[in-house]
Amino acid sequence: MSKVIIDRDRCKGCGLCVHACPRKVLELSAGELNRKGYHPAVPVREEDCVGCAVCGLFCPDVAITVIRE
Repeated sequence: MSKVIIDRDRCKGCGLCVHACPRKVLELSAGELNRKGYHPAVPVREEDCVGCAVCGLFCPDVAITVIRE
């Protein structure tokens, strides 16, 4: 099992991680805004994460950490 940690205040809601994830683990938050006024990415199906870390590779803001257990 893997865990996706997103620094929500660092995320600018570009959605690159959402589109890059092969398992569709992430979505942009519809109801939450971060300090900068963006809708941050959030893990919604974390149980489907395989720890590939593609989301973190695509994140231009280095806001994603993937922990493999």
